[in-house]
Amino acid sequence: MVWIQRLLTIYDLIRPVLDVALLAFLLYKGYELFAKTQALQLVKGAGFLALVYGIAYLFQLSTLQWMLNILGPGLFITVAIVFQPELRKIFMRLGQGDFFRPDTRASIGQIEAVVTAAELLSQKRRGMIIVFARKTNIRNIIETGTKINADISSSLIVSIFEFDGPLHDGAMVVQNGRIVATSCFLPLSDQQDIKKSFGTRHRASLGMSEQSDAVVLIVSEETGAISIAFDAQLYYDLSSIEVTRKLKELLDKGNRKKVMEKGGLVEL
Repeated sequence: MVWIQRLLTIYDLIRPVLDVALLAFLLYKGYELFAKTQALQLVKGAGFLALVYGIAYLFQLSTLQWMLNILGPGLFITVAIVFQPELRKIFMRLGQGDFFRPDTRASIGQIEAVVTAAELLSQKRRGMIIVFARKTNIRNIIETGTKINADISSSLIVSIFEFDGPLHDGAMVVQNGRIVATSCFLPLSDQQDIKKSFGTRHRASLGMSEQSDAVVLIVSEETGAISIAFDAQLYYDLSSIEVTRKLKELLDKGNRKKVMEKGGLVEL
């Protein structure tokens, strides 16, 4: 029984540190999750209302308190309706294990092979979508396509997207450094301010980046422009050097949290 008592004593010593560390981790991951959606505005609005209510309570502003108490339930329901898409995305990411799923990445050589294929397809005006899976589980997307489980090579990618074959339509998914599936269906974006000139390929890429942390590489069939979509943003018509640099940066474990630099990129 003495060793049990010692364990309890040690636990009592580390319990406050463990408590604060877990709380800090959950707060950080929660903010990171909210920051990737428009629901961050919801948090700011809720914080502002809480501040107003605190001021009313502190200075005993009874009329303002009465009004806030009356409007509170209605505002809560209104916010739930207005931000329903953002809240749905947050719960989807929680259900997909976005907090604790290990990172997956492609090697530098594999990234360069993908970019080479993108350049060749761009020159031939052939469309392409490649989804690089990261932490979020996208098994539901993979299940919509044809599983091939192949090594990454520029020749294979070009052969799939160059001609109007059965695997041409849809997106290719890269996970754990391998091509796991192709001809996958992606969700379309909910954004209303997308340029009208963008077709289904770019809207689907944006939609994928809105519902997961995946990085999507796109080649436009109409213009040959090479673009990247991630974190609900689309960066259009990048050079091959920019694409290679950003894919390495975004898919690398150590640099995964770096954001897209604004210089030389067009954000839409």
